[in-house]
Amino acid sequence: MPVTVPFQIDPAPFGNSNGSFDAPPIRCAAVVGEQPGVAVITGGNPGRWGCPLSSQAQWMNLSTGATGSTQLSNGLNGIPAAATLNTGIGQVVVIVNPVAGIVTPGVATFYVP
Repeated sequence: MPVTVPFQIDPAPFGNSNGSFDAPPIRCAAVVGEQPGVAVITGGNPGRWGCPLSSQAQWMNLSTGATGSTQLSNGLNGIPAAATLNTGIGQVVVIVNPVAGIVTPGVATFYVP
């Protein structure tokens, strides 16, 4: 059964790392358990929307030492931004860094079955 692990990316408008009322946190999620050794980074809002389009995702499997990076999709044709990470089974840490704007990258750690 798939498990969704939510995490957020904090905007820093005008370099203000405390955020702003008009720039709320960005909701992303890691979905694990759909396939063995695979995590999907996508939006944390309904319909898997919410994670910034074309963001860079870097990951490391802390159990095996495997690493990788990829880019979330562009969200065209009504398909939410997503990236499939072939991490292998183990404890994984991922950093998601949007390519646009000044933000604090989102960081999450989770177990990939």
